[in-house]
Amino acid sequence: MKVLSRNVLSALALVTGTLLVSACSATPAPPVAKTADSTADAAPARVTLPLVKVYKDPNCGCCGGWAEHMRAAGFPVEIHDTSDMASVKQRLGIGEGMMSCHTSEIDGYVVEGHVPVSAIRKLLAERPRARGLVLPGMPVGSPGMESPDGYRQPFTVALLAEDGSLSEFSRHE
Repeated sequence: MKVLSRNVLSALALVTGTLLVSACSATPAPPVAKTADSTADAAPARVTLPLVKVYKDPNCGCCGGWAEHMRAAGFPVEIHDTSDMASVKQRLGIGEGMMSCHTSEIDGYVVEGHVPVSAIRKLLAERPRARGLVLPGMPVGSPGMESPDGYRQPFTVALLAEDGSLSEFSRHE
């Protein structure tokens, strides 16, 4: 087993949002999964993030920027180019007022649009009974829609309930 430096472990903790309670030791950890209540002298657990399946039009560039945002956060990403985004959105229950340029599936949830990884981590941690998250349109400054001058348009990510209704999930300034 390769021993990681403290800097690498710190970066891993920031990327996964997981608090690491131990420093790296020279002794390799046994090949068993660790839990959140691991003791301070135990090696940190490896976090496996779920696959992000991104459905996008082959001509869309900003969708690739959002996929890179997810990869940079440690998520494995699978891109599915399709010219028939309407059928993808219909299959996943994305209605007219909810649409953006790309649609994703993550661990049983649908994620519509340029939703920040922080909202997705919150969704996966809380596991609400819902279809997923929706960010209609393409707000400037959202992941994949960054502006060269740093301008950020405030936006709200909505929780898409099982009945199709929307409620505020997270605000981003």
